[in-house]
Amino acid sequence: MSTSRTMSPPAVLAWRDYDLSACEIPGMFLGELPLPGPLEGESERLWQLGARRVRLPAPVDLAAGAGLRPAAEAVAALSLVRDLTARAVLVEWDLRLAPAEPDAWQVLSHLQPPRRIEGPAGADEALRAWREGHYLCKCLWRKGPGFVQIRDRRWGELRRFTADEPHYEHTIERLAYGAPADAVPSDVLGDFRNEKLVLDVGPLAWWLPYRISRWLQEPMTI
Repeated sequence: MSTSRTMSPPAVLAWRDYDLSACEIPGMFLGELPLPGPLEGESERLWQLGARRVRLPAPVDLAAGAGLRPAAEAVAALSLVRDLTARAVLVEWDLRLAPAEPDAWQVLSHLQPPRRIEGPAGADEALRAWREGHYLCKCLWRKGPGFVQIRDRRWGELRRFTADEPHYEHTIERLAYGAPADAVPSDVLGDFRNEKLVLDVGPLAWWLPYRISRWLQEPMTI
């Protein structure tokens, strides 16, 4: 089991609607909801509770250094953002990046945009570009009969990555909620890194694309 699967983000705040004014109506606030885990089931649980707007309590910190615990905390929070994005849930979250990595946001640009980006110069411009360019299904993966395919539009054009070797799918499953980089096949991890499909957070590698839960269009047109 991967390291981050033993952790979950702290309790989140949740509402039954996306609209701020609607969320002020009595009964729309679901309160502070704990996330007891396992993490891979939390987005489904929040959805079934009626959550359509979720607020994370603390910034997702990708500038905290190489320690295992801060890496696992960041990966757990990113996993929740990713999984809720796949459900078209409005996620309110903040992102902290290292000052020396002003373009690091781009690999995350398929996720629901954060409320703010902290750290690098030009963060406001980066956040504006993220918001203006974001849409559902920007970077996703799917399973077919005997293959996996990733469809990625984070860089403007469509990039497709298809693999029919079983160990690629197994590696995706290992990386989905974070795994030590040295615990997965190095050749597969190298391919995923070359395509910018994984994010290295301290000693952990984390799978970036999501499996879509709510289609905006017919699947064959995405």
